[in-house]
Amino acid sequence: MSLTAAASGFVVFLLSVQVIQGQDGWGVTYTSTQICAFKGSTVNIRCSYRYPDRWKDSVTTVERILWFTKMNNGEPVDLITDSEYSGRVQYSYNNTDCSLIISDLRERDSAEYKFRFTTNQEGGRYTGSPGVTLSVTADSYSCALQGYKDFPSPSVCVRGESCNRVTYTDRSICASEGSSVDISCLYNSYNYDEKSTFWFRRERNHRGQNPSQPEDLSTDPQYAGRVHVETERGRSTLRISDLRERDSAEYHFKFITPSFEWSSLPGTTLTVTALQVEVIRVSQSQTYAELKCHSSCSPAGGLSYVWFKNREHITWVETSTYRTWFNPTDVFSCALKGHEKFPSPSVYAPKLPSVSVSPSGEIMEGSSVTLTCSTDANIVAKYTWYNQNEKRLSEEPHLVFSSIRSSDSGQYYCTAENKLGRRTSEYILINVKYGPKLPSVSVSPSAEIVEGSSVNLTCNSDANPAANYTWYKENQTLLQGPGGIHHFTSISSKDSGNYYCKSENQYGWINSKSLFIDVLYGPKLPSVSVSPSAEIVEGSSVTLTCSNDANPAANYTWYRGNQTLLQGPGGIHHFTSISSKDSGNYYCKSENRHGRINSSSLFIDVQYAPKTSSLSVSPSAEIVEGSSVTLTCSNDANPAANYTWYKENQTLLQELEGVYHFPSISSEDRGNYHCKSENQHGRINSSSLFIDVQYAPKLPYVSVCPSAEIVEGSSVFLACTSDANPAANYTWYKNNVDSPKASGQIFTITDFRAEQSGNYYCEAQNRRGRQNSTLHLTVRAGEWILITAGTVTAILIVVILIAVLLGIRVRKKRAHKQPSEPTERPDRSAQKQPAEPKDNLHYANVHFSKKQADPLYSNARTALAQKPRREEEVDTVEYSTVKLNSGNTAPG
Repeated sequence: MSLTAAASGFVVFLLSVQVIQGQDGWGVTYTSTQICAFKGSTVNIRCSYRYPDRWKDSVTTVERILWFTKMNNGEPVDLITDSEYSGRVQYSYNNTDCSLIISDLRERDSAEYKFRFTTNQEGGRYTGSPGVTLSVTADSYSCALQGYKDFPSPSVCVRGESCNRVTYTDRSICASEGSSVDISCLYNSYNYDEKSTFWFRRERNHRGQNPSQPEDLSTDPQYAGRVHVETERGRSTLRISDLRERDSAEYHFKFITPSFEWSSLPGTTLTVTALQVEVIRVSQSQTYAELKCHSSCSPAGGLSYVWFKNREHITWVETSTYRTWFNPTDVFSCALKGHEKFPSPSVYAPKLPSVSVSPSGEIMEGSSVTLTCSTDANIVAKYTWYNQNEKRLSEEPHLVFSSIRSSDSGQYYCTAENKLGRRTSEYILINVKYGPKLPSVSVSPSAEIVEGSSVNLTCNSDANPAANYTWYKENQTLLQGPGGIHHFTSISSKDSGNYYCKSENQYGWINSKSLFIDVLYGPKLPSVSVSPSAEIVEGSSVTLTCSNDANPAANYTWYRGNQTLLQGPGGIHHFTSISSKDSGNYYCKSENRHGRINSSSLFIDVQYAPKTSSLSVSPSAEIVEGSSVTLTCSNDANPAANYTWYKENQTLLQELEGVYHFPSISSEDRGNYHCKSENQHGRINSSSLFIDVQYAPKLPYVSVCPSAEIVEGSSVFLACTSDANPAANYTWYKNNVDSPKASGQIFTITDFRAEQSGNYYCEAQNRRGRQNSTLHLTVRAGEWILITAGTVTAILIVVILIAVLLGIRVRKKRAHKQPSEPTERPDRSAQKQPAEPKDNLHYANVHFSKKQADPLYSNARTALAQKPRREEEVDTVEYSTVKLNSGNTAPG
């Protein structure tokens, strides 16, 4: 058996029997069939596999590889997906070499591990069986600081017992190329005497011919003459001289006993580095530099260096730094003194870069294109790609267009730069072929397009080669050709619409987006309408609409006559509740910035019920009996109203004109009048109008009291009344006497004497005329002399009361009829206040002839205030009684 240390220093036992399974070119070879490892350690199970390059006339390729320990439904369970190994399993592959690394081993990891690979061939999968048996046990332990697992402590055997182990003095060593190095270890073989010991590199195991068998470095030609091993009991040292970079590797020690082989993993890692020239600083002008020769493994001091410029030895410099002037073509290197055959790589500025394009043929849009910039430079050059606009595109040697676009066409160049200089390549032209891109369409002029102007439509598309164009309006073909221009000499409103063009070459075609041509023009003749279109009744909702063809849309102004009603874009004038005042002629004005025009007139006839009627009389001044008088009833109504005239509540006339005519008005026409206005929408009555007919006094009525024979010395009361408007003024006269005897309706004569007998007459007068009536009084002497004062007083009171009652009656009548002027009151200045009589007195009026020259005598009547009779009336006598109570009694 062989023994190898795990990554953490634990021991792994390997059965050194190579197991090969396979047939017909298919197979898996395991480096060891049995491995013993300690708990917590890391194990690396190695194998190699093979398969025929071709199988049944097709090339064989491996599609899947895996390690497994168990099956599920006849299929192996990949350790990568097994939760028990989560985070602890790693596969490593290199060509046909395979390895399984399991870290942090656990005792339950003990199992048989098998490798399987699957190819693209039918049935082309193979499993190496039997596999490798892993046994995990506890044997020895070591420890390390957190984060420093590569530097564990020496192993300690379990429970203080002795155990087999190898402990390396150094886990890693760094050395410069050309120098020498010592790699040492301590080892212990428990109860066994080793038969042989040697150092080896795993990757040099018989140079790959037998990977399971390590090869002693002493016999490896690569190390011939450069390897020396010193081994004493429990200690071994490997010395390698004249180191080379390829000597960098992990070195292991192995001892073999009669019963088993023992080695340890990992071993000591050797890193061999060459000298490098580092540019410390360069002047801004890039003509002076400070260089340093160093290696990552160089000792701190005590070494001498050799410098070379353009391959010539600089003899005066032996330090690690070198300051010098230089040209862009200069080349520098260095070496350790005495090891001049191992110089550092030369450093120099970039040479002129070369550029290339792949593919080298025609470049189609969408294809993958790579531009490559290459140069010879050390220090490694930094590459930068630019386009023809000096825009930086990439800082890699390859400028890759994974899907090149038409916009990528153009010239490109690159620069190569390191600390010692910068060079620029020549330009390379990239010409990308492609079908037309989405065309752009434009219109000229780009501002407003006015009807009648000259207009060009232009279609332009990015295409390589150049495209041909076809213009369309909607789906109608207009123009085909390479120019892409469609011309309107004098565009009209009918040319408004959506236009587009098609762009086409041998690589494809595409339509542009639509371009809407909006031809502007002034308003055409507006049309006006009213809604509702039937009869329009006051109070209803009415809408006037003005519509017009214009671009841009017109603003509308509604007018009634010359009155502006509404301005705005709507063209609608709305009456929420139309009134009679809204009747009239309407029209609208349609206007935009390109012109204006008025519509024809629209007459709105609002129908409505009669409004408040107004009454008027003509003449409007005083109305005199016998004159021509006209009453007029006026009213606002549509359609025109019919009129009905009323006096009080009596219907007089129905007609259309609203006029009621008196050819010769009489006093009997005096009274209250009103009219009724009516049409199909309603009716209304006017207010009352009082017609006050003025006329001259009628023939007065006169009366005397007492009505019997007048006794000398008694008191006589004469009363006069007449129908007149305005009320008459009364004056009493006695024939043959020039001056009036009295004024007023009542004329009182006290202590009547014979010489006072004669004809008396009463004259009634107003501004319209006068009338008089005569009364003859005769006295009989000697009778009625002893009339007491009480009787005289009673008679006077009766007369006054009669006059008062008469005045009240007239006032009431005129107040009821709304006279145009106040009634004149009789002048009572000539009257006396008689004493209250105790007895009842009876009086009768005396009616006289109307003829003034021939007075007639008759019994008196009581109706002093009654209307005088006309001449054709028959005389009648009426009697009325007035009872007066008085405290005084006249003597019998």
